[in-house]
Amino acid sequence: MLSFEQHTPTKVVFGKDTEMQVGKLVKEFGGTRVFIVYGGGSVVRSGLLDRVVKQLEAEDIICRASGGVKPNPTLAKAKELIAESIAFGADFILAVGGGSAIDTGKAVAHGTANPDKDFWELWLKKIPLTKSLPIGCVLTLSATGTEMSNSAVLTNEEIHSKKGLSTPFNRPAFSIMNPELTYTLPDYQVRCGIVDIMMHTMDRYFCGSAGWGNELTDQIAESVLRVTIAAGRVAAKNKCDYDAMSELMWAGSLSHNGLTGLGGIRDFSTHGLGHSLSAWFDTAHGASLSVLWGWFAEYVWREIPSRFARYARNVWGIVEEDDEKAALAGIKATVDYFKELEMPTCFSEADIPVQSEEMLATLADAPTANGTGTLGSIKKLTKADAIEIYRMANH
Repeated sequence: MLSFEQHTPTKVVFGKDTEMQVGKLVKEFGGTRVFIVYGGGSVVRSGLLDRVVKQLEAEDIICRASGGVKPNPTLAKAKELIAESIAFGADFILAVGGGSAIDTGKAVAHGTANPDKDFWELWLKKIPLTKSLPIGCVLTLSATGTEMSNSAVLTNEEIHSKKGLSTPFNRPAFSIMNPELTYTLPDYQVRCGIVDIMMHTMDRYFCGSAGWGNELTDQIAESVLRVTIAAGRVAAKNKCDYDAMSELMWAGSLSHNGLTGLGGIRDFSTHGLGHSLSAWFDTAHGASLSVLWGWFAEYVWREIPSRFARYARNVWGIVEEDDEKAALAGIKATVDYFKELEMPTCFSEADIPVQSEEMLATLADAPTANGTGTLGSIKKLTKADAIEIYRMANH
């Protein structure tokens, strides 16, 4: 086996009505003044925020809630909430919602703990992040896996830049996961989440390692993908199916807590390319991934045909002895599944107008550091490579 380190410290409390334990969990991790971060208001309308506040108050925990986080969370909103959290004197951040609320909550935790630092400089790692506040999560969307991950993303709208930060300080102290809290989601968000879960797994599974050897890791990843695909088919038709939504919620967490890629060299090219679409066109994160993955895979599969062939056979059940034919069949099966979910697979389907060559080059700037760096590990993608992948999707 290839060498690896594994540390997943988040305490998971999974099941029906688990949000009723939030007060005791915050107290367990030392919170006394809790700043609650949430999104567009669905947690208010559903009564979830009220239940959470009552549980905190029952434990004599002082709290303040502030919402307005939107999909593709922004630097401006994070800074606004950081100022509120500092003024409140928070010692614990609680994110109630999906990936955007949780990522913003992580940002608020870092900014509150470092009030004298330029926050964007911290986010870009130009200033070392040496401390943060603890954060807990009440998850309402199965998608990003941020509820157990060491990563988070924010968009700087002023410069059209969507950047991620990976740090141990991003690991939540606890995550409450009640699949029933996902029942009120719009259908499109459910489908976007399915794609995101798959991509977080595949970004680790399709890696640039010279050899793999970590068979158990590979089989865990393949199992996560098979379960997600099957549960996704059910959830896309009935988002109130508890079993399907349960499987998706746990798969989402496992897909991004590091477990499915132990020992491998990750390739997050699709994410990097997709972030530019979100930053410029506010494309939903899951949609940016479904738009680009098929074209990315078509562009790089020849670098590791046996890996793509294994994926086709073990995930999609494709019976084909020839690796090249199997690889292509696996890519097609994936894109066909995205279409089955009614997810976009090119620019126009995602309501992104066909772009000029100049704009394609602009999109390629961010993931390749303005052409000075490369992206990915399967194939070191230059700016010219990134432009070509965008060009393939540009119809």
